[in-house]
Amino acid sequence: MKRQQQLLLLILAFGVFSILNTEMGIIGILPMAAEMYQVDIVQAGLLVSLFALGVAIAGPTMPLLFSRFNRKRVMLLVLGVFTLCNALAVFASDFEVLLVLRVVPAFFHPVYCALAFSVAAASVAPEDAPRAVARINMGVAAGMVVGVPISNVLAATFDFSVAMAFFAGVTGLMFLLTMAFVPDLPVAQPMRYGAQLSVLKRPPVWLAIVAVICLNGSIFGVYNYLADYLQQIAALPGQFIAALLLVYGLLNIYGSYLGGNLLAKRPRVTVRLFPLCTIVLYCLLFVSGGQLLLLLAALIVAWGILGGINANINQYLLACVASDAPDFSNGLFLTAANLGCMAGTMLSGFFIRSLGLPFVVCGGLVMAIAALLLTKFVHCQADERIGDEHLLLPDGTDR
Repeated sequence: MKRQQQLLLLILAFGVFSILNTEMGIIGILPMAAEMYQVDIVQAGLLVSLFALGVAIAGPTMPLLFSRFNRKRVMLLVLGVFTLCNALAVFASDFEVLLVLRVVPAFFHPVYCALAFSVAAASVAPEDAPRAVARINMGVAAGMVVGVPISNVLAATFDFSVAMAFFAGVTGLMFLLTMAFVPDLPVAQPMRYGAQLSVLKRPPVWLAIVAVICLNGSIFGVYNYLADYLQQIAALPGQFIAALLLVYGLLNIYGSYLGGNLLAKRPRVTVRLFPLCTIVLYCLLFVSGGQLLLLLAALIVAWGILGGINANINQYLLACVASDAPDFSNGLFLTAANLGCMAGTMLSGFFIRSLGLPFVVCGGLVMAIAALLLTKFVHCQADERIGDEHLLLPDGTDR
């Protein structure tokens, strides 16, 4: 890649990091928020759940609405909204005000992320698009992992408002870097809204949406209960659990990098093997019962890498079947991924309530098996569309 392309991808990756840092970083300081605003932990959890709901609602609509405008200006608008709301949150004295300041930027979250994926893919040669998108997913993974411990340390060392100032500082810095180094990105031939919405008439698009829901649910539906599993079933001490979760998160970043390379070289094989690997992992976890420490650690390492690859596959599937409307397809990807996280968590929760915590993997297994069936058909459809219409992500020699 040329130096200018690398700089653009780096800024986009850190921009996505700043957005995800705002979304996920607050998870580590929910107890502090509950104490500061004198609410219970369930109410404090609204700071996370309402943000996620805003992202899910805005995913298909907001990127579509902004797809006709200069992309650099839209990015600056989103980063400006995030910076302003985070800065005001530093001084929020009322919990309801803080909630509003969380929900407002949530609706702009999919706009920046969808544009980042679209701009990254369009900035390189078609065969390099999966690698470019992987850079953005590395920023997503870092935002989900790094922000939590940093905000926790800041809030514990100083107070809750300092952590909020950290969120504002990161998005503010990305605003300045975007203004200074991102080139003007006008939309040469704006697509009509109706033309973009017309991709929803294609059955493969809907199958891809369901596949992404199942893929993301298969990973995060189980992962969301991992800390509880490690504590109650594996009987690990708190510090060791924290270390394993950090390792998992860091390997997500590596998995994003690896996923981009795999999709660039062997997309069909990568997509079809992923659910199989997830099924094998959960079967081993269930059989071992979390009692074999070395095996458990190895499975978490593999799980972390799979989690990173998963994000790339999700984006890739929808880009394949609807890459003639990239901003809209990326918005659909973000919504489907959030719905998958919610559905997977609910399904795994059902198995926990019905059979007990060791059966948490059953939720992931059900969704991974469904994904295995769906991705085979969806990817074949994507191959046909790419072969016929020369879309953005060609398969090279593998097709």
